[in-house]
Amino acid sequence: MNKILVTGAKGQLGSELNVLSKNYSQFEWVFTDRTVLDLCDLDSLDAKLSSIHPQFIVNCAAHTAVDRAESEPELADVLNHQAVAVMAKWSEANDCKLIHISTDYVFDGTAATGLDEWAPTNPINVYGVTKLAGEKSCMEANPSAIIIRTSWVYSSFGANFVKTMSRLMQERDSLNVVNDQIGSPTYAADLAQAIMTIINHPKWQAGIYNFSNEGEISWYEFALAIQKIGGFDCSISGIPSSAYPTPAQRPQYSLLDKTKIAATFGVVVPKYKESLVKCMGLLG
Repeated sequence: MNKILVTGAKGQLGSELNVLSKNYSQFEWVFTDRTVLDLCDLDSLDAKLSSIHPQFIVNCAAHTAVDRAESEPELADVLNHQAVAVMAKWSEANDCKLIHISTDYVFDGTAATGLDEWAPTNPINVYGVTKLAGEKSCMEANPSAIIIRTSWVYSSFGANFVKTMSRLMQERDSLNVVNDQIGSPTYAADLAQAIMTIINHPKWQAGIYNFSNEGEISWYEFALAIQKIGGFDCSISGIPSSAYPTPAQRPQYSLLDKTKIAATFGVVVPKYKESLVKCMGLLG
């Protein structure tokens, strides 16, 4: 029985894979968090991977606190780059298939049309810089790896924009939401299903792929959709990014083109509103 190791198992994507794993009993699943597999402990990581000895690794672990990464660049680099290099090297040496999750933040946000997998990268914050370094080290150490770039991830698990907005819209009379950052959200359950579609596909095709839900929206428009689905009575205003300064700069346009992943693996890419309705239905 092939074994699938999922790192970052308590995060949004790891949690959704845990739910989905019940439908894939042909695999042995190993879900790890930092208490079981500490990716910061680079010296022992190789040995721990050997003790688990998976046939697939889905690396969901990362330093994803984008603003905090600005003040923790060394930690972000260990998790997002150096640990990825160790996993990639181990996978290559042990005939293990690696799926590594990356981000739209590898782009600078100056594009005007959907970004495909060949679009030039130019990250503008520490998180993006370390994630791009992780991508490069992954492909150098293991050219057979698959990297999936995703964006604006949310889930019924963990902390995210959908859950925060749903709470604030019930607590406040009005909210301001940034309206000049454009992209598309990703329901982590949909990304989890895309990963399993790839794992079960008869042909493993290495390389970089994009996945997010379909739709081109701003965070403000995302908030309006949450408001409508939730039936929340709250006034929402759109504001420019300049009115809401953060430690880390965000790309203004990072819409991902999903043509490649759909054509290569037959991955279904749901529309963002359909997935948002599903997630908010679970939130109650």
